[in-house]
Amino acid sequence: MTRILIVGGVAGGASAAARARRMSEEAEIIMFDRGPYVSFANCGLPYHIGGDIELRDALLLQTPESFKQRFNVDVRVHSEVTHIDAAAKTITVKDLQTQQSYSISYDKLLLSPGAVSVRPNIPGLDNARTFGLRTIPDMDQIKTIIQQHSVQHATVVGGGYIGLEAVEALRQLNINVTLLELAPQVMTAVDPEMATPLHQTLRDHGVDLRLGTALESVSETENGLTLSLNNGDRLDTELLITAMGVKPDTSLAESAGVNIGKTGGIAVNEAMQTSVSDIYAVGDAVEHIDLVTQQPALIPLAGPANRQGRSAADNMLGGQKIYGHTQATAICRVFNLAAACTGSSEKSLLKHGVAYEKIYVHPMSHAGYFPGAKPVSLKLLFAPDTGVILGAQAVGEDGIDKRIDVLAVALRAGMTVFDLETLELCYAPPYGSAKDVVNLAGFVASNLLRGEIDICQVEDIIDPQPHQVVLDVRNPPELENVGAINGALNIPLDSLRDRLNELDRSKEYLVTCMVGLRAHVAYRLLVNSGFKAKNMTGGFKTYQMVKQQFKA
Repeated sequence: MTRILIVGGVAGGASAAARARRMSEEAEIIMFDRGPYVSFANCGLPYHIGGDIELRDALLLQTPESFKQRFNVDVRVHSEVTHIDAAAKTITVKDLQTQQSYSISYDKLLLSPGAVSVRPNIPGLDNARTFGLRTIPDMDQIKTIIQQHSVQHATVVGGGYIGLEAVEALRQLNINVTLLELAPQVMTAVDPEMATPLHQTLRDHGVDLRLGTALESVSETENGLTLSLNNGDRLDTELLITAMGVKPDTSLAESAGVNIGKTGGIAVNEAMQTSVSDIYAVGDAVEHIDLVTQQPALIPLAGPANRQGRSAADNMLGGQKIYGHTQATAICRVFNLAAACTGSSEKSLLKHGVAYEKIYVHPMSHAGYFPGAKPVSLKLLFAPDTGVILGAQAVGEDGIDKRIDVLAVALRAGMTVFDLETLELCYAPPYGSAKDVVNLAGFVASNLLRGEIDICQVEDIIDPQPHQVVLDVRNPPELENVGAINGALNIPLDSLRDRLNELDRSKEYLVTCMVGLRAHVAYRLLVNSGFKAKNMTGGFKTYQMVKQQFKA
């Protein structure tokens, strides 16, 4: 009989335990967790605080009793694994309730310790009103503080997924919120311009957003806390939630002699095996291989952790299942907006020296004539020679998950932008358009690679060369109501054919409109008439996102 010991539950460990039992009735499976809960929906914690998830028990996916009854898995909570003897194939476990320690042997050992919150050495950060938000007890303590002290102002440090979700939850409780983010943008998984709509909606919902701002020290006061910021400001608050990112929890693995990768995560092969025989690792603690760049990366997401747990379970029982790298598909709700991504960002491609091209489209989520259609802003990154999809990002109020999920599948399958042209996706007026957002992105990218269109980017519009002229083909009221580009020549599209004599054939015209569609028509008219031209991808809406300029 094979004895499998699993250190850590939640996504990776719990999925491995359940899978191992489904694959073998004979294996002895014991799972240890130092906390009181072994399988809970940590992604749902902010939503219980804000009231979207009413029942606390809905977050408890499995209990030790349910695991025992359904899967015959021995789950030991309040049990911290303190040492691994890889030579003897034993672990030392400390019962945190009795403070007694004992040893137990294993045939296979799975490490799923997860990640720990980054806690910078900030003076005063350890106090009774400062919390992380990664566990059920964290959530309970935050709710207790809010209720007992009738909190009127809270501060969140960190604008990643958890930080953004915490901000939304607090505002739903009518608590005033300040969000501090050291970077120049929130949600750094996406590129800066794609985060701009998130900044706008945060401010529209009353959030005091402070980008490029760091917390330097915390002082306790009679009614709460005073925060000192790196710009010299002082901020009074009653509750502080730290969401400054996470780092792999590798201390136990290191003590066992397991190799740590260059990113700081546990190094594993495609079978989720570590460098030490019969020890496997999964989840937020491990170093992933990025599907696009093929470089090591830290990608703390629940979906990959679940799939790694399944693979490891099979392999510990003699299987040969390969985990096929991680592409970091993720989504976050920020009030009325959703922002999602898959594959590499432009920042990542630049960092790793990967050649790419990019286009933007801003169509509606479904047929514009059907009520409720909302704009979708989509950025597509692809190889300039083959058209292979490298990454995609989208932001909007509706249909964001649908489009990124389609593109995530396309990326995993190694598809190209030419394939996107031919995808047959659902269409009915309430759900989509005959030319879906994904199709449209494929059309634009394919036209570029076939040489049917030449494009320019916002950066070219901002700083045109002496031989270039920015030509805006929107109607004058749009410029007045939405905004104009400094120095641009304005000739509305419907007048352009009759006014070609006003143009200089020695110049190259950088053509723009609101989202790029009219500019494409103008571009074709100019080129077919013997002019040199380029179409700015994504139009003025992309310009707004890059320049972070929105009219109220």
